[in-house]
Amino acid sequence: PVAKDIDLKPKGTSPLGGATEWVTTTDPVTGEPALRDPDTMDTFVDSSWYYLRFLSPKSDTVAFDPAEANRWAPVDTYIGGVEHAILHLLYARFITKVLHDMGLVDFTEPFSALINQGMVLLDGAKMSKSKGNLVQVSDQLGEHGSDAVRVALAFAGPVEDDKDWNDVQTAGAKKFLARAMRAAEDVASEAGIDPATGDKALRRVTHHLLNDAPGLVEHTKYNVLVARLMELVNAIRKAIDSGAGGADPAVREAAETLAVMLDVVAPHTAEEIWEILGHAPSVSAVVWPNADPALLTADEVTAVVQVNGKVRSQLQVSAEITPEELEALARGDEKVQRFVGDGQIVKAIVRAPKIVSLVVK
Repeated sequence: PVAKDIDLKPKGTSPLGGATEWVTTTDPVTGEPALRDPDTMDTFVDSSWYYLRFLSPKSDTVAFDPAEANRWAPVDTYIGGVEHAILHLLYARFITKVLHDMGLVDFTEPFSALINQGMVLLDGAKMSKSKGNLVQVSDQLGEHGSDAVRVALAFAGPVEDDKDWNDVQTAGAKKFLARAMRAAEDVASEAGIDPATGDKALRRVTHHLLNDAPGLVEHTKYNVLVARLMELVNAIRKAIDSGAGGADPAVREAAETLAVMLDVVAPHTAEEIWEILGHAPSVSAVVWPNADPALLTADEVTAVVQVNGKVRSQLQVSAEITPEELEALARGDEKVQRFVGDGQIVKAIVRAPKIVSLVVK
């Protein structure tokens, strides 16, 4: 057994070398004194199978339970830097294939998908201790909070792209989160109210986001998700200040949607909003609502009117307008009549609700 009081402080050599009683041994063939080699495994050996150990962390009999590994693995998505590809990922793939050949797992790749996140640069250059071009993120955390830093990093660009710290606007992110909080504070309806009778325009904004957000998260488009959440806060603010008001059920629905989605990038703020809205913790345990298909179609669309192949007017019409109604509106439009002039409409091609093409001679 190895002594438990080994000095594990970094010394540039393997800590195992400090177990002198273990290191000093006898050659079983010659009987002569010998030293065991304490430097036989790279640290990457440990990181090449940790994801399997996570599945059986309390087992003291096996490294991992094959049944659990085959149930949960392989990992759906691995997110890491590009430098991992030549060491950690290479070793993890090798070990997995060996374990597969041994019949211990039923898959040959440890990670189903790989995302390499970009680097955070400063003035276009990689941050380095030797260069002295480092940003003290702790200062930003203290001044603006961890949620603001997360939101700012997410909003700065796609996960895969490099980001310059100058484009990471933590102060702006903090203002957005404060605005989201104020919107939630202005909700005047009770929790559990039926949103069906609420302002339809705001409900459309909410449900378009409910429809699109899962795909944005699945494809790691967190910057787009943050932008859409900003749009939702603007829509809530508009409805409260100059529309249906804070008591409208649609305002509560939008604010609750904001909370459950904001949890992806700003969990502390999302939890506070959830509490402000009268709900028990935790918002992270809430299943995202499904979008109502009836609210994904537009009430109005823009219809284009062509005269002899050239666009001469645009009409805001109901998405449910009939071809006959659309043609009548096009014929009676002032701009269209000006271009028709003394001519005669000899043919009308109508594709409701988007286009009317008039042939004039």
